Amino acid sequence: MGDRREPSIHQLRLLLGLAAHLHFGRAAEALRISQSALSMQIRALEDRLGVRLVERTSRTAELTTAGRALLPVIEETVAAVDRLLEAAAARSADLDRELVVGAVDTEAAMPHTAAILRRVQTGDPSIRVSVRSIGFVDQIRALTSGKVDVAFLRPPLPPGIESLQLATEPRVACLPVNDPLARAGRPVPLARLARHPVLDVPAGVPRDWWSFWAADPRPDGTPVTYGPVVGDLETLLRAVADGRGIAFLPAAARTTFARPGVAYVDVTGLPPSTSALAWLAENSSAPAIAAIRAAAGSLLKA
Repeated sequence: MGDRREPSIHQLRLLLGLAAHLHFGRAAEALRISQSALSMQIRALEDRLGVRLVERTSRTAELTTAGRALLPVIEETVAAVDRLLEAAAARSADLDRELVVGAVDTEAAMPHTAAILRRVQTGDPSIRVSVRSIGFVDQIRALTSGKVDVAFLRPPLPPGIESLQLATEPRVACLPVNDPLARAGRPVPLARLARHPVLDVPAGVPRDWWSFWAADPRPDGTPVTYGPVVGDLETLLRAVADGRGIAFLPAAARTTFARPGVAYVDVTGLPPSTSALAWLAENSSAPAIAAIRAAAGSLLKA
């Protein structure tokens, strides 16, 4: 009988409805479908199975011998699909209560990070929170790829990502300890660092973000000279210690990332850094994300 493609679950449901009424008109009314559409779908199902299922008369519809034999299998198939849909819905609801949090470098050690995570878990114990460390070069990709649901990070951020500002602190210059400006023991004007190459980041990292962190261009319009590319914070610190370039980091790095050969120097004329909680705008209403947003907001108001 014609094309032997797989039947759709919709067609199987229609056959069960017809079997319950044994009348195309009554079945169509109960199934909220036109009688002609019901008849067409049943014929398509017969073509796909390769067997006649229904004997049609002007007044009734009777299942054929094959139709009666296949009816229990069709019922089992539809019931199995219903169980699958119920399990998927339950799992989807369960996933809505999972929250994967990314923390970038110094952010994991910030007091507000721990306070917000505690507030989320005490406020709604049903939310399961896991925290992952993400590198500064991967922070945006971690959000856009779904690796994390939210992230504690440092703006600026590209379009499509929303954030809540948590704290502001100065930025410091990360210099080799033997640099004369590091040995001077006093704040350094940003203009004095114009001859120092700034370490660069890999392609794919939003350029606007790194331009902010490199203070490029400088206030007088001078473009920055870039040094070697670094892919993570430890590589950056080693490159600084080796004298291959400098970087600007949050002031918290002084204690969080103290390293031999590296000096952190206050800089005048350098805009501060903002710590933020960020998430994809399209996911802002997801229950777990809404919960951490509310937790962060309540702490900021406290």
